[in-house]
Amino acid sequence: MLSLTPRSDQGAALLPAWHPDFRRADKLPDTKVVRTRFFINFASLAVAASLLLYFAYREYTMSKYDEQIADWQAKIDANRKASDQALALSRKFGDEERKLAEFESFLKPQLVLSRFLVHLGETLPPELTIDRVTVEEGGVSLRGIALGKVEEASGRISPYVEQLRADRALAEFFGPATQGRVERDQASGQLIFDLFLPFKGAARK
Repeated sequence: MLSLTPRSDQGAALLPAWHPDFRRADKLPDTKVVRTRFFINFASLAVAASLLLYFAYREYTMSKYDEQIADWQAKIDANRKASDQALALSRKFGDEERKLAEFESFLKPQLVLSRFLVHLGETLPPELTIDRVTVEEGGVSLRGIALGKVEEASGRISPYVEQLRADRALAEFFGPATQGRVERDQASGQLIFDLFLPFKGAARK
């Protein structure tokens, strides 16, 4: 028969509680270990994924560079023949130009210094004197003296420059004459001037 005697307190204590007893820490589940292990695994996966993406991007970039280099090399190879032909024509043109320049130089009249000085003396105005003639790489420099008072002497230089420019005999060898220094000599009181006759096709250095 069923016993109607109530269970003792000792038997009730042996039954498991319906919720954890938070007062007994040793009986609680260790949730901290679970969380730490989860974050460690997540961080490891993130690092591995980042490294994988980095190396994949690097390989992709290198492949693009290789494609560009191959494309450029193909263009260079395709244009090499035309470039070589252009260089050959340029060298040939340079040789022909040099030969033509030598031929033109041979045909040009040569300046004879003695004739030049005689012509210079014959066409020089009486109020002017030339006391120095210097042949330079780019032309001929003239140093002269304008006689008379300073005001009158300075007005005689410009007309002489125009005379040299209009001289047909000189135009065969020289370009337009240019006026340089004009100053008064302190010792003699005379007006000193410099002129320059440039050779045709040459620049003064």
